[in-house]
Amino acid sequence: MRRGLLAGFITLAAAGGLACLLGTPVMGAEPPLAGSVAKFSLANGQRPAPSTRFIDPAGKPVTLAALRGKLLLVNFWATWCVPCVHELPSLERLQTALGSDKFQVVLVSEDRGEADEVRRFLTKIGLPKMPSYRDPPLALFRAFDGHGLPTTVLIDPQGNEIGRLEGDAAWDQPDALALIRHFLQ
Repeated sequence: MRRGLLAGFITLAAAGGLACLLGTPVMGAEPPLAGSVAKFSLANGQRPAPSTRFIDPAGKPVTLAALRGKLLLVNFWATWCVPCVHELPSLERLQTALGSDKFQVVLVSEDRGEADEVRRFLTKIGLPKMPSYRDPPLALFRAFDGHGLPTTVLIDPQGNEIGRLEGDAAWDQPDALALIRHFLQ
């Protein structure tokens, strides 16, 4: 019996099962965190995204639940935030590269102005086709317990926060693309 148990244990360990039993991630299971996304922090446990309303690009109230079913990269930004503006083009390139029925970049402006002001600003910086949602009272940002701009939150297709990055990142670079692709699998 002892010999069979030992053989089973060795087989389990060889298959990576020991790592699972000990709570250690199996090789390849951890998301790649390097370069500009090295500071991406995984959420502790399953944390549902808030059901707080914000405004869609057409001016209608919406919640993140309406966007369920795909991996969402929700980026909180403002026109007056220099690091936010710096990362916007990379978010647009990320959307162009990976945007699909499985993945979407969701820009959420924290500006207090009207939608036209945000649209004009995006056109001015060369992103006329990148739609932006709005959260003028900062209600969604606060519901996410945001601390500063930019803050980017990755949400799984079931509507749970995977993790977040506070500060700007180069979202179109290989390290960021690898992070997104990891969660698209």
